[in-house]
Amino acid sequence: MRAAWTPAAPHAAGAVRVSALLLRHWPLSAGAAALALLLLWSMLAPLGGGSHELLLEFPPGARRDGLTVPAEIRLTRGVRDVLLLRNRDSAPVVFGPLRVAAGAELRLPFEDEGSHLFACPPVAGGVVAVRVLAAPGPGWGRLRWRLGNLAQSLRYLPLRSPDD
Repeated sequence: MRAAWTPAAPHAAGAVRVSALLLRHWPLSAGAAALALLLLWSMLAPLGGGSHELLLEFPPGARRDGLTVPAEIRLTRGVRDVLLLRNRDSAPVVFGPLRVAAGAELRLPFEDEGSHLFACPPVAGGVVAVRVLAAPGPGWGRLRWRLGNLAQSLRYLPLRSPDD
């Protein structure tokens, strides 16, 4: 007597192998699933609210010691599109056509996309480049935007001593 052939038999054997593999490597499978969910969220979640301002602060003694800023300050239209200049120095600071008084702050909004160069003597090199980007749509562009912001934030973390 021959065994009857059923179409589900080969698939059932494959399903057993896959489930055994997942059970054996469940931490790796859970990590891969969490990473996939994180990437999906990064691509589709709306860009956060919060403040539209990016702070550029001139600390006391900035004119004498110089100020380290990124080679390019990235702003995103509709998300973070205002450059907040805060002067904590005792002397006024020139930023492009503007003069920021000692102890004052000034908001510089950007509405148009593009690159802008501003003369700023306290900054190393004497020039600050501000690049304004369009807000990315959902998908790979938004993921690239989030990763770029993360990289810029990590690259320019303020240095602090252990006593702070």
